[in-house]
Amino acid sequence: MSHENPRHKDNLILNLTLQFSLDVIEFCELLETRGKTIIGRQLLRSATSIGSNTREAQNAESRNDFIHKLKVALKEVDETEYWLLLCEKAKSYPTNEQLSLDLKTIRMVLNKIVSSTSKNRK
Repeated sequence: MSHENPRHKDNLILNLTLQFSLDVIEFCELLETRGKTIIGRQLLRSATSIGSNTREAQNAESRNDFIHKLKVALKEVDETEYWLLLCEKAKSYPTNEQLSLDLKTIRMVLNKIVSSTSKNRK
C-alpha cells in the first residue's frame, strides 16, 4: 500500500529529490560498510533534508513561506555538495559521480522555481 500523496505524483522536484534521497541512502550504506560513518551520517542528513524541505514547501502558508522553504532546501544542496566533494577528494573514500550530477539538476530546478515564483510575486 502506497502512502504517497497522489497530488505529489507528477511533481518533478519532489520526484527528483525523493529518488536522490534513496540513492544517497544506498551510497551512505556503502560508506558505513567501509567505516566512513561520520561523513556518511552528515551526507545522509543534508541530502535527505533537501527533499523534506521541498516537500514541506508544498504546504507553505504563503508565497514567501514557499520561497523560504525552497531556499532552505538550496542551502542543504550546498552542504550536500560539500560532503560529496570531500568523498571525491579523500583518497580513502568511495565516490559516486551520478549523485553529484543529480544534485546539479536538483539545484537548477530549485533555482528556477525560486526565480519564477519570486518574479510572479511582484
